[in-house]
Amino acid sequence: METENKKRQPSYICTIADQEEIKYAQDALFVLNGKWRLPVIIAIYNGAHRYREIAKNIPGITFAMLSKELKHMELNNLVLRIEDPDFPKDVEYRLTEYCESLYPLVENLITWGKQHRREISSQL
Repeated sequence: METENKKRQPSYICTIADQEEIKYAQDALFVLNGKWRLPVIIAIYNGAHRYREIAKNIPGITFAMLSKELKHMELNNLVLRIEDPDFPKDVEYRLTEYCESLYPLVENLITWGKQHRREISSQL
């Protein structure tokens, strides 16, 4: 009888032992959450380093929203704001090494997102 119960129990992919572990995942999602965060990272990664260049590479983003996103990302050590001391209005943004550690995660999210769209569209 006991072996039957073991067979019926679902196998779990996630082996989170306690609520503390979930908080780490929530922290990561908080930092990456939002409509504009990943597009800003991708724009900077692809070579847009000045404020207007970044804005041009992200259709639909306003200057106010871009400013808010860049400040949030700077606080979370994802981007560096670099001012030219000779030309104070000459500002560039660069991704930090810390931000670059997100690349494997972003690639996995893209892969999962593609699979998810296929899954959902096959149910329609």
